[in-house]
Amino acid sequence: MTLIEAVITTLLTFGGSWFSAPAMIFTVVSTIVATWAVLDVWVTRQVWNQRNGVVSSPSSAARALRRERRRAQRRERTAAKPKPRGHIPRSLSRA
Repeated sequence: MTLIEAVITTLLTFGGSWFSAPAMIFTVVSTIVATWAVLDVWVTRQVWNQRNGVVSSPSSAARALRRERRRAQRRERTAAKPKPRGHIPRSLSRA
């Protein structure tokens, strides 16, 4: 959009139109606004990526990591469970 405005402003200037000065001001302002908008989006994306991180591994690798994490959590839970008193292990109860 700003490129079209710049071309129109240039043509108006070469043509000697009175409208070339306001068009030039409008083109400069819109260029600044467009640059600001692009920078805002870019910086926002960078900040989001830094705060939340981006997992770039394939989903199958991510699935395997989740599966391993769940297994480790299950092992921790079963190891942390208190065993009831008088509990006879199954291997000894049939002997």
